[in-house]
Amino acid sequence: MTTLTMRSYRGESDWRAIADLVNACQIAEELDEEATVCELKLKLNAPYLDKSRDVQLWETQHKLTALALLDIPETKHDIDGYLWFYIHPSMRGMGLENDIINWSEKRLSEVGRERNLPVKLRTYTRDNNTLEIGLLEKQGFVIDRYFLTMARSLWEPIPTPEFPADFKLSHLTGEKDAQAWVEMFNESFIDHWNHHDLTVQTVRQWMKDSSYQPELDLVAIAPNGTFAAFCDCQIKAEENAQKGTNDGWIEFLGTRRGFRQMGLGKAILLAGLHQLKAAGADTAKLSVDADSLTGATKLYKSVGFYPVQTWLSWAKPLFGIIG
Repeated sequence: MTTLTMRSYRGESDWRAIADLVNACQIAEELDEEATVCELKLKLNAPYLDKSRDVQLWETQHKLTALALLDIPETKHDIDGYLWFYIHPSMRGMGLENDIINWSEKRLSEVGRERNLPVKLRTYTRDNNTLEIGLLEKQGFVIDRYFLTMARSLWEPIPTPEFPADFKLSHLTGEKDAQAWVEMFNESFIDHWNHHDLTVQTVRQWMKDSSYQPELDLVAIAPNGTFAAFCDCQIKAEENAQKGTNDGWIEFLGTRRGFRQMGLGKAILLAGLHQLKAAGADTAKLSVDADSLTGATKLYKSVGFYPVQTWLSWAKPLFGIIG
C-alpha cells in the first residue's frame, strides 16, 4: 500500500520535481494552457502568495504525486480563490482529488474569516475531462462561465494593421513602464466578467521572469502619450520544445476606456500576429471568454481565429458574511 505524505512548498528546491509532475500531466491530458512549468513558476512567485499556506504537495517516498496551489488575488471585495492542481496520472481516482479540494476549502475559508469577506472557490477543467467534471459536480461546484482556446495559422496572410492617425505602436522597455501598463490594463478589463485589478508589484514580478519577452509586449500610444491599447504576446519555448510545436500566444489584448470604437483592438492584434510570426512562431493561440461583452470572440474570428478547445469555469461559495 502506497503511503502518502502532505507537506508545504519548500521553494526552488521543489521545482525539478514539480516540473516532472506537471510535464507528466501535460502529456497525459494534452494540456496547452496554464500548465507549463514557467507558468507555474510565475504563480509560485506571485508577491501576494503565502507560500507556506497556499501551496501543498503530496508525495510518496520516491516521488511527488500531487500539487495544489490556491491563487488568491488581492481584493477589497469578495474573494475568489483559484485552485490549480496536478495529480500524477498513476495516482488519479484514488482519493487525492477529494483531499485536494478539502484542503483548498479549509484554507480559503480561513482566508475569508481573516479578512471578514465572503469567498468563492474556483477552478477550471476542459469540457472533455469527465473525471474532474464528475468530481467537481459531486463536491457542489457549478459551471458559471465558458472559455475558448482559439488558434490561427501564421502562414496564412495577416492583414496590415491600421492605427488611427498619430497613434504610435511601441513595446514595453522595462519596469519603468509597469505603472502605466497596469493602469491601462485595469481600465481595459474593468468591464469584463469577474475582473480583479492587477498590481504594479505583480507585473514587475512578471517582467523579472527569465521567459518574459518585452519586444512582444506591444502597446499603442495615443498622441498625448497615454497607453491606449495593448497586445501582450509570448512564445513559450519550454512548452514548444516538449510538445514539438512552434506556437505563439496572445496572452492579453485590451483597449482602454475612452479609446474604444477606434479600431485599436484589431490593429494591435494584427501587429501582435506579425510580431509572433517574425519571432518564428507558426501558430497563434489565445484564450477568450465565450460570452465576452466586448465582442472579443467576434474580433478574433474576423482575423482568422477558430475554436480548438472549450474550458469550463467552476465555482463554489464557501463563506458568507451576515450583517
